[in-house]
Amino acid sequence: MLPKVAAIIVSHNSEATLERCLQGVLAQDYSLESIILVDSGSRDRSFLEELKEKYPIQLVLAVNIGFSRANNLGYGKLSSEMDFVVFVNPDLFLPSDFISKAIGLCDDYTEIGILSGKLFGYDLEHDKPSGRLDSTGINRKWYGRWYDRGQGEPDNSEDRKFDRPEFMPALCGALLFCRNKALSPFAKAVFDPDFFLYKEDIELCLRLRKSGWKLLYHPELSAFHCRGWKDERAAMSHRLRKIAAKSEVLLYKKHPSPYMLWALLKYFLVLVVRL
Repeated sequence: MLPKVAAIIVSHNSEATLERCLQGVLAQDYSLESIILVDSGSRDRSFLEELKEKYPIQLVLAVNIGFSRANNLGYGKLSSEMDFVVFVNPDLFLPSDFISKAIGLCDDYTEIGILSGKLFGYDLEHDKPSGRLDSTGINRKWYGRWYDRGQGEPDNSEDRKFDRPEFMPALCGALLFCRNKALSPFAKAVFDPDFFLYKEDIELCLRLRKSGWKLLYHPELSAFHCRGWKDERAAMSHRLRKIAAKSEVLLYKKHPSPYMLWALLKYFLVLVVRL
């Protein structure tokens, strides 16, 4: 019997990219059991009903409950018989063979709980790849800051440093292909609901690693992410920077570490100095 796979997409004012994201999920060469679209408080929801009529999706509407709770709401709609769940950001575009390749890799690496691949930036304004990497997994600096490996670097095929499979400390939440056996012990809260936005992906990764699962980056998997690469921090509002800094403090509160000193310093600088 073929493995059962479901996709969960959380949207919030994502009209510019959501339909294209859905098209990528629906164009897979592997049949999905279900596609759950959770809208978390978008200002204009008229286009969502159009998508529901146009595509075979299950639409769930919620107030703006945050990324973690919205994903958990979607996960709660799935059958316990699901073998794999893929969490897809609404600004991410999948190639048609992503699911079939991911299942094959999970068969090869039975110890992995989450799998992801090489994410390339996409310039939505000009409707073309940005030519830069978005994420090849998540690492941590010596002083405690988490960062997307390779982010902003040119997509240079001659540079082979990201062209081998690697177990990672964490993986980017824009695209997480998960073994449901790894998630099911946390079925009531796959993503920690205390995280409204940011760092919820890292927290999940840390929790799964503590449970004995491994996290694999594999370059045979790829996708485009519309974050592309810009000076994202300069474009972020102070409110979002504050949420991001608070989430980092929360992360080290839940997973105690000396790195808490870095997180507290960052939060102080954002809150007081408005860095």
